[in-house]
Amino acid sequence: MVYRKPHGGKKKGQQDGPIRVKTPREGQLLGIIEERLGNRRSKVRCSDGHIRICRIPGRVRRRMWTREGDIVMVEPWSVQENERGDLVLTYSKPQIELLEKRKYLDWL
Repeated sequence: MVYRKPHGGKKKGQQDGPIRVKTPREGQLLGIIEERLGNRRSKVRCSDGHIRICRIPGRVRRRMWTREGDIVMVEPWSVQENERGDLVLTYSKPQIELLEKRKYLDWL
């Protein structure tokens, strides 16, 4: 019989210590993904009340995975700012809890 040492340790993305959260700066909004449209696009309900069709830019395309219900940071376009935007960042569960504690998600 072979005895194996259990794999302790952390899963990918887990951290010890303080959680760092990027908050929206000027020209950025928080939003929640309502529907995935395909071709790197999603329908996002933003904190200002508008529903935007947002895309994942090519520079973050392979690093960003999204699902319906995810909390994201949106940067509206300068041309069609109430209809279109770019997804800048998706938040993890511990980051969402911290945003709720800091009252950034009161609009939900």
